[in-house]
Amino acid sequence: MRRNLAARIGVWSAHHRKTAVLGWLLFVVLAAGIGGASGMVEMTDAENGAGDSARAEQILSDAGLGHRAGELVMVSSKEPDGWRTAARDLSAAIGATGEVTGLAAPVPSKDGKDALLTFEMKGDAATASDRVQPVLDAVAGVRESRTDVTVHQFGDASAGKWLGDLLSEDFKKAEFTAVPLALGILLVAFGAVVAALLPVGLALTACMAAFGLLSLASHQLHLFQTTYSVMFLMGFAVGVDYCLFYLRRERDERAAGRDAGTALRIAAATSGRSVLVSGLTVMVAMAGMFLSGLLLFKGFAVATIIVVFIAMMGSVTVLPALLSWLGDRIDAGRVPLLNRRHQRARKESGRIAGTMLRPVLSKPKFFAAASVVVLLVLATPALGMKTESLGLEKQFGSGSELSVAYRHISDTFPGGPAPAQVVVEADDIQAPAVRKALAGFDQVTVHRAQNVAEIEVPLPGGKAGLSELREQRLPAAFDGTGAHAYVTGEVAGSVDFNDQLKHGIVPVFVFITAVTFLLMLFCFRSYVIAVTSILLNLLSVAAAYGVMTAVFQHGWGASLIGSEGVGAIESWMPLFVLVVLFGLSMDYHVFVVSRIREAHGRGLSNRAAIDEGIRRTAGAVTGAAVIMVAVFAVFGTLSMQDMQQMGVGLAVAVLLDATIVRMVLLPSVMALLGERNWRTPRGLSRLPSLDHGEPEPAPAVAPALHG
Repeated sequence: MRRNLAARIGVWSAHHRKTAVLGWLLFVVLAAGIGGASGMVEMTDAENGAGDSARAEQILSDAGLGHRAGELVMVSSKEPDGWRTAARDLSAAIGATGEVTGLAAPVPSKDGKDALLTFEMKGDAATASDRVQPVLDAVAGVRESRTDVTVHQFGDASAGKWLGDLLSEDFKKAEFTAVPLALGILLVAFGAVVAALLPVGLALTACMAAFGLLSLASHQLHLFQTTYSVMFLMGFAVGVDYCLFYLRRERDERAAGRDAGTALRIAAATSGRSVLVSGLTVMVAMAGMFLSGLLLFKGFAVATIIVVFIAMMGSVTVLPALLSWLGDRIDAGRVPLLNRRHQRARKESGRIAGTMLRPVLSKPKFFAAASVVVLLVLATPALGMKTESLGLEKQFGSGSELSVAYRHISDTFPGGPAPAQVVVEADDIQAPAVRKALAGFDQVTVHRAQNVAEIEVPLPGGKAGLSELREQRLPAAFDGTGAHAYVTGEVAGSVDFNDQLKHGIVPVFVFITAVTFLLMLFCFRSYVIAVTSILLNLLSVAAAYGVMTAVFQHGWGASLIGSEGVGAIESWMPLFVLVVLFGLSMDYHVFVVSRIREAHGRGLSNRAAIDEGIRRTAGAVTGAAVIMVAVFAVFGTLSMQDMQQMGVGLAVAVLLDATIVRMVLLPSVMALLGERNWRTPRGLSRLPSLDHGEPEPAPAVAPALHG
C-alpha cells in the first residue's frame, strides 16, 4: 500500500500513541501557561490607524503626549437653568474621586435646558477604563438622588469599560454556547458520547495552545482586542471539522468490514491528506491579509494561521493515536435513540444525495442557471454596501445606555462626542506665523518643549465637516507657516482606514485568487477546475456580502436575530470575510472534487463520476457544514455589531457553499463541461499528481463510503 505524508504521520502516531498523546498535552499546557503568563499586548491607536490620522497619533506618541481619556456628562432639565444644582453636585462628586483632571465649568445648551461637563481621566488613556469605575459610581449616585434631571455619560474610558466587560461576557457566551452545540450535533452524527467528545476535546485544546502562542506573538505584533474571538471562531470550527472528516472515514471503513489497523491507515491516507491540503490552503489564504497594509489584518492573519496549523496537526497526529488506543471503544456511551438515527442516516445519506442529484445531472443547464440567479439575487444588495469603522455607539445597539447617551449628547451639542483632533507639528511651535495660525482656533493646547500643538475641533457635519477641515480650513491657516497639521479622531480614523482598505484589498484579492488557482492546478492538473473553483468562490462571497448588507446595513430581518441595521458594514469585515471564505470553501471543494476525480480515474463517465463523488462525500460535507454554520451563528447572536456581522456573514456563506454551490452549481457546471474538466494541457502534464483516491479498492458495501 503506498503511503503519503498524512498516512505516514498517522501510522507513526498509532504505533507511538503514548508519545503522541503526552507530547500533545505537554505542548498545550506549556503554550497556554507561558502565553497566559506573558499576557497580550494590544495595538495602539497609531498602529491601528492609517493615513493622516495614524500620523497624528504617532506624532503624539513620539512626543510622549499620549491621549488622556476624555469624558462627557450631560445633565438635562425640563426648565431653563434647572440643571445648575445637579451640575454642581456632579462636579463635586466627580472631582472627589481623585481620578480626573481638567474638570471644566458646565457649558449650557442654546435653550438653557441642558449643560455639558467635560473632563479627562488621569494617567494613560489605554488603562483609563480600569480606573473609571469610581467616576461611573459618582455619576450614578447623583443620577439616583436627583430625579428632577436626566444625566447621560459618554467618553473614552466609560465606553472602554463597557466594551471590555461586554467582550468578556460575549466570549464566555460564545464558548459556553458553541461547545455544547457542536457536541450535540456530533452526538447526533455519531450516536456515541466518546466519538462526539473527541473532536470537541481536540478543538478546544488546539484553541488553548493557540491562545498561548498568540499572546507570545503579540509582544512582537500587537493585536486588536477582538482577535481572540476571531481565533476561537476559526479554530473551534475548523478543529471540529478536521476531526470529523478523519473520524467519519475511519468509522465508515470499520463499518465496511475493515480491521482496525487498515481502517485507520485508509482514513489517514484519504481524510488525513484532505485535512493537510485544506489546512495549508486556509493558512496560505490567511497570509494574504499581510498585504493589506493594516496591522489589524496582520494580527488576524497570525491568529488564524496559528490556530489552523495547531488544529490541523492535532487532527493528523493525536487523533489517530487516540483512535488506535480506543479501537471499538470509540463507540462507547451509545445513546440508543441517537445511535439508531445515526445508523439510518449513514445508510440514507448517499441515497438522498443521489435523489437530489438526479434532476441536476439530467438538466444541468437549467439548474446551473437557476443557482447562479439565486446567488446573484442574494448578492444584489452588496452593490450599495457602505463601510465605516463603527463607533462604539453603533457597536452596542441603539437601545444600550451608552448609545442613548451618545445620541442625546451629540443631538444637543453637535460634534461633542466625536470631535476632530488636529495635531500640529513644527520646527518652532512658537514662531510668529504658527502662533497666528493657532490663534484662529478656540481649543488649543501648545506643548512648547515638543514643538507640538493640539487643537480640538467639533465636527457637527461628520465626514463633510472633516473634508472641509482638511481641504479648506487647515490649508488656509497653516500653508506657508512651515508647520504640518494632521487630523485624527473617530471620524478621521474611520475615513483613513477605509481609504487604506480600498487600496489594500486589491493585492489581497490577487494573492488569494492566484493561490486558489495554483492549488487547484496542482491538485487536479486542470485549469478548467482551477478557474471554476475561483468563480464558485466569488459567487459565494458575493452572496454573503449581499446578505450582510441587507441585514446589517438596511436592517432587513435584523430583528429576527436580535440585531438592527446601523447603516454600514464594519470596515474590516468585507476583506476578512473574503479571505476566510476563500480559505474555508476549499475545505469542501478539494474534498468533493477529489472524490469525483478518483471515480473518473477508475473509468467512470464524467456524469457517473460526479454522481458517485457527491454521494460519497455528502454525509461528511453536510456534518462539517452544520457544525461550522452552528458555530458561526453563535457569534451572530453576540452583543457587538461587528461580531454579529462576522458570524452571520460566515454562517450564510458556508450554508450556501455546502448546499447550492456544492450540491447544485458544482455538479451542474461540471456536467456541462464534460471531459474538459479533466484535460491536462501539454505544458502541465509534468506536474506531480496529487491523488486523493483510496489507497486500495474498498469492498462493495452500501451505502457508498463518505470521505
